[in-house]
Amino acid sequence: MSTLMELYIAFMKIGFTSFGGMSMVPLILEEMRAHHWMTTEDLTNVIAIAEMTPGPLGINCATFAGERTAGVLGGIVAVIGVLMPAFTLTLLTAICFERFKNSEIFSKILLVLKPICIVLIIVTIAELLGENYFSDSRPDLPACGIGLLMLYLIGKKNWQVPKVIGLSALLGIVCYGIL
Repeated sequence: MSTLMELYIAFMKIGFTSFGGMSMVPLILEEMRAHHWMTTEDLTNVIAIAEMTPGPLGINCATFAGERTAGVLGGIVAVIGVLMPAFTLTLLTAICFERFKNSEIFSKILLVLKPICIVLIIVTIAELLGENYFSDSRPDLPACGIGLLMLYLIGKKNWQVPKVIGLSALLGIVCYGIL
């Protein structure tokens, strides 16, 4: 079997058996060692580079590991392999949704799932607000001020997210004296 096919199968297995991010790292390490494509030190360097670059860790690791193993084409094949399970499951879900969207049972299932999803989102938001805007049960006034300003700029002034992130970072640096 060719190296490219082995890369594809290895990363497809990783995509099917992990949940992304750091959960992929042990599986990638195992596959790289099993095929003698990379040493532990090589993989440590790949993970460090993947963590420094924008994008999901698993895809970055697949890109770098595939590239180190079989060049640019290897990187492309590894990424396609790691993404194939998500594409397949998403496609199957879309097909099922389309087929059963008018089903009474499916409608009842969605009636139960929608509020559960909404509650999970609200709980996550509440936890993030608590972590980011309060320290030792007291409001972090600079963080609250920055957050409210950004909410205003997005909601009322229609600022784009990258501008808001940049201004938030700048205000954070100034308010917390990071430099």
